[in-house]
Amino acid sequence: MNFALIGVAGYVAERHVRAIKETGNELVATLDVCDSVGFLDSYFPDADFFHEFERFDRHVDKLSRTDKRINYVSICSPNYLHDSHIRFALRHKADAICEKPLVLNPWNIDALSEIEKETGKKVYNILQLRLHPSIIELKKRIDSGPKDKIYDVDLAYITSRGKWYHYSWKGEIQKSGGIATNIGVHFFDMLTWIFGNVKTNTVNLTTNTTSAGVLELEKARVKWFLSIDVNTLPVEIKEKGQRTYRSIKIGDEEIEFSDGFIDLHTESYRHILSGKGFGLDEARKSIQLVYDIRNKKPVGLNGDYHPFLKNIN
Repeated sequence: MNFALIGVAGYVAERHVRAIKETGNELVATLDVCDSVGFLDSYFPDADFFHEFERFDRHVDKLSRTDKRINYVSICSPNYLHDSHIRFALRHKADAICEKPLVLNPWNIDALSEIEKETGKKVYNILQLRLHPSIIELKKRIDSGPKDKIYDVDLAYITSRGKWYHYSWKGEIQKSGGIATNIGVHFFDMLTWIFGNVKTNTVNLTTNTTSAGVLELEKARVKWFLSIDVNTLPVEIKEKGQRTYRSIKIGDEEIEFSDGFIDLHTESYRHILSGKGFGLDEARKSIQLVYDIRNKKPVGLNGDYHPFLKNIN
């Protein structure tokens, strides 16, 4: 299959390029406003590279009349551009493979569904946690457990970022969707996939570095904490010199899924290429949830809340 990739200089793009290579396919055209893409030499040195969308568009159109017609467009661009770039893929008669979050607003999914019907092409979202062996095993356990049991879940994810973050598009909520969307959407997808639909949604804190709240799902009560602020790390993690903390607890049991967490893109591509990828309907719940979180007024440290909030000044 022939691939094009939009946002090839982005943080996550190399995982997509590697996945294209490891699944035996060809990357023939790439686009980014930044030219720091030297890593391509290790994978696809002959891939065409474009700075300008207009020239990229023209090139993809030209390829459509040759044996190098684009079959898939991989999208690693900033979050707020995903919707437009997915439309570009479908209108060029290619399927789209898009990084999380698929889009920023739930109504965008409805519009993309209409374009899918018009073009006969598909939109796939990278929801890699659904393919993680530990998460799959957890879902099987919950599905086979007591139907009326409500589990206590604690989710904490801290991935420290420097000052650059706030000066990039990631620091603008209109472009990234904010912390809960940009770093949390795949966790919320995982939680609703395993524990069911949202019944209540309380947000305790939302800042440009940290977001936290409590979710009541059909089978779980979830206290969640997401942050890019190094100061929110547990003391024992800071003392080890680590800058990332990832924890999911079900009751007193820690669910370990650190291994392979960032290495599931190739498996995601295999899943998609075999016709089993996650489409618009699978993405809908998490996009609705992070949209609701983004638009809720925080209630502060009232009622129930994640214990990490006690350490925030």
